[in-house]
Amino acid sequence: MSLFRKKDLSAMLASAGDGESGLKRTLGAGNLIALGIGAIIGAGLFVRTAAAAGQAAGPAVTISFIVAAIGCAFAGLCYAEFAAMIPIAGSAYAYSYVTMGELVAWIIGWALIMEYALGAATVSIAWSEYLNKLLGGAIPYEWSHSPLESITANGVTHSGIMNLPSLFILLMLTLLLIKGTQESAMVNAIIVFVKVAIVLIFIFVGWKFINPANHIPYLIPEGTPGHEGFFKHGWGGVLGGSAIVFFAFIGFDAVSTAAQEAKNPSRDMPIGILGSLVVCTILYILFGHVLTGVAPYSDFTDATKGREASVAYAIEHYMTGYSWLASLVTVAILAGFSSVILVMLMGQSRIFYTMSNDGLIPKAFGDLHPKFKTPYKSNWILFVFVGAFAAFIPGSMAGDLTSFGTLFAFVLVSIGVWILRIKSPDMKRPFKTPLVPLVPILGAVVCLGMIVAIDLDTLKFALIWMIIGLVVYFAYSRKRSKLGTPGEILSKASDFN
Repeated sequence: MSLFRKKDLSAMLASAGDGESGLKRTLGAGNLIALGIGAIIGAGLFVRTAAAAGQAAGPAVTISFIVAAIGCAFAGLCYAEFAAMIPIAGSAYAYSYVTMGELVAWIIGWALIMEYALGAATVSIAWSEYLNKLLGGAIPYEWSHSPLESITANGVTHSGIMNLPSLFILLMLTLLLIKGTQESAMVNAIIVFVKVAIVLIFIFVGWKFINPANHIPYLIPEGTPGHEGFFKHGWGGVLGGSAIVFFAFIGFDAVSTAAQEAKNPSRDMPIGILGSLVVCTILYILFGHVLTGVAPYSDFTDATKGREASVAYAIEHYMTGYSWLASLVTVAILAGFSSVILVMLMGQSRIFYTMSNDGLIPKAFGDLHPKFKTPYKSNWILFVFVGAFAAFIPGSMAGDLTSFGTLFAFVLVSIGVWILRIKSPDMKRPFKTPLVPLVPILGAVVCLGMIVAIDLDTLKFALIWMIIGLVVYFAYSRKRSKLGTPGEILSKASDFN
């Protein structure tokens, strides 16, 4: 059996039919844009902006956002073509199955677990930390940290037992996802409204507190102490800043995992993917301009000022009379975390659903709830896996694994669009990526560059994870693949009609 056997596109499209046994098509373009914004705007907006300004770009962090957005747009255009043409749950996994074959599809599906599952766990841990901050440390250390963490205060050492708040938010969002995609989308839309409203309030209120002197010079001058090195000042600093803020854009690809639940995927998917990118880019640029105008970028090099609490610090020290806004920002961060977790859990369960239908993982992952038509068993299995990580493992151990999985998917989707254009030029494409092969090549190159920039320890862990995935594939998945049985995939497709 060939390792690069490909799924028949007509069978995949047939499997997307809205039959009684399939996922419900309940999402419109507005829902998809909200899903994208929900996944993109998280703590990255509030933390990465100050980090990029303080470490590399200075006030020109606004330009860094533009550069990062262009890099994301290359991949986003490729995602939009695939999502409109192949409206299947599964995102990059499904697209790779059609263009590059089963082994590559398995590798990307395995890598996406790092993006969605480990990402959801990491964000839930951060959600727990911010909730405790908002409550003034009311949750005991023992019940808000993993057993691998400890702290010494007043001569007494406290060791973590279990991170209960992270488990709580994961459970609530899992129950919501099981209830239904439309209900989850509605809650996500409310959360998105709250956090975007707070971001807009900061932009509008903060605008009158901008000190023009903080934007001069706009680029960090060469020779500035602490900014030695090409990527720490000037235009090099802008590029260095773009590498930092790039990860604040991660999440728009999660929109493509909901393609099988879109009402009109050929129209709605490109709008959802590219629309969410455009909205977030505009908000990021305005936010960066105000933040670096309210407080000098040099403040953000100080760990006590410009790291986790950079926005709250700027408000409390430079926006007299608006200390209440600092608390709202914390609420916005919690809201941002919640919607990111929701979309990540949804995305991973849909990838599991598709992989199960292909026979690559156990059938339970593809079972739909008899009433709600959601992959409820997949949701529960995912809750156990993600919950175990969130409750008992420190968030720092995830490192940049989420980013690796995302960027790897971006690379393969970009290459896949080019391959399919060559092999199937006459295929119907409701949305076409412009300037092929230039855009796909640029998308792949930019994302590969970002992967190279990830620290070596993370890359080693990612390699180990991928080796484990290959062992699972050759020991279990290859033998049970539906493509291994002639006519099986077509039979499966007919079940959806």
